[in-house]
Amino acid sequence: MPFKVLISDPLSDDGIQVLLQAEDVEVHRQSGLSEAELCSIIADFDALIVRSQTQVTKDLLSHATKLKVIGRAGVGVDNIALQAATELGIVVINAPDGNTISTAEHTMSMLMSLSRRIPQAYLKLKQNEWDRKSFVGVELNGKTLGIVGLGRIGAEVAKRAKGFNMQIVAFDPFLTQEKAEKLGIRYAGLETVLAEADFITVHTPLLKETKHLISHKQFELMKQGVHILNCARGGIIDEDALYHAIMNKKVAGAALDVFEIEPAVNHPLLELPEVIATPHLGASTVEAQENVAIDVSHEVLHILRDLPFKNAVNLPSVPSHIMKKVQPFFVLSENLGSFLAQLTIGAPQEIDIQYSGDLTELDVAPLTRNVIKGLLAYHLGYQVNYVNAPHLAKLRDITISEKKNTLNKGFTNLITVELKTNQETRTVSGTLLNGLGSRIVKVDEFSVDVVPKGHLIYICHQDKPGVIGRVGTLLGTHDVNIATMQVGRADVGGAAIMMLTIDKQARKEVLDHLGELEEIVNVTEIDL
Repeated sequence: MPFKVLISDPLSDDGIQVLLQAEDVEVHRQSGLSEAELCSIIADFDALIVRSQTQVTKDLLSHATKLKVIGRAGVGVDNIALQAATELGIVVINAPDGNTISTAEHTMSMLMSLSRRIPQAYLKLKQNEWDRKSFVGVELNGKTLGIVGLGRIGAEVAKRAKGFNMQIVAFDPFLTQEKAEKLGIRYAGLETVLAEADFITVHTPLLKETKHLISHKQFELMKQGVHILNCARGGIIDEDALYHAIMNKKVAGAALDVFEIEPAVNHPLLELPEVIATPHLGASTVEAQENVAIDVSHEVLHILRDLPFKNAVNLPSVPSHIMKKVQPFFVLSENLGSFLAQLTIGAPQEIDIQYSGDLTELDVAPLTRNVIKGLLAYHLGYQVNYVNAPHLAKLRDITISEKKNTLNKGFTNLITVELKTNQETRTVSGTLLNGLGSRIVKVDEFSVDVVPKGHLIYICHQDKPGVIGRVGTLLGTHDVNIATMQVGRADVGGAAIMMLTIDKQARKEVLDHLGELEEIVNVTEIDL
């Protein structure tokens, strides 16, 4: 019997050609169905392919007794009940690479339009005014383009900008000097990129760490008359700060394809003649729409045929008897990866994971995936999942090693993760205590007992009398309540650490004040 595939949103014939030509697949195309109509037919299908119109609800999935895979012809999966699909063993896949070229080209279109003020000149001409004097532009030749975020799209933008003889300086948490040299660009820290660039374009995911990554303070670092672009995610650039930077003549022009709140109509930035904008068109090309359909069609076919696939966004299928044993360690393993990502400086190069005690008797592959996911998600956000985390690490030349050690090191079970970057090596160990839950028990050479959850402050300091009191007093002065405190030291009077759990996230100025205290070496905020 052929596999039956239902396509419930409009997709082009070219995009699904691989399915149409497959002898073992029977394709059914029915768009515009209500949820009730979908529920009445979904039991007949092995695969479902959607775009954004179809809502794949928990109730719909409860009727999908044969469904093996759901394919989303695009990136976001907000319209799919992911947890319900996972619980039912249905693989959900997307197409994260299909719009790379489209978005890179749109960025270049915006870059050229911004430099030559093409939209403004066109509007004037449409008003029957031949005005050459008001629209004197600037050349891209020889200018410095600062790229914040050098993933797939940022790298494609760099390639194209080099064709305009632009000098490229880039910042990315996974970029090293060696990788930059291979790409023929210059690597620098974020502040250097902002200070040196004539044009700045952002290509990072929108995370807590990148929300308003460019705000008032960052605009102050920039050159007078800088141009700035955002074709990535609304919210990376603080729109209020951008408005004031344009009004103060710091920013000569801005090109925006995305906004914090969309649709962005009657937006104050759109009233400024220095701003050009498009309504989130980065992926809106015929080719991009076909590419995502092609990508997802290939992935669906691979899953139906039990062949390897890479773009799943939910938990991989693991036998229930294995899952039952390792699942209690899921939160711990992911939090250990996230903890190290926030603690460590530099671009990750190697991740070494060691399992001790009872864990040596288990299949720990799902836990290794969790560690990698926790580590990468801090920088890459929603695009990282349990399935693709090893693949994304490989793309970034990060080496993963997994070891088992029969010595229990004083714990019934222990997970130790070591992260080596181009600047340092850090280690964290965690265990699962019966009845008490997850614990971080060691950071580098310091023994602690910390619940890996909530808002943490990690402080390196010199072991001298009064340090703990001054830290507590300062936090209390700023209305930050300490829930727990753990102190670890290697030698009396030597290097020591404090791990604080606080009730609410501390403001940046509070952390800065902590760092200014005598004997404090550095302060790191960690959220788990």
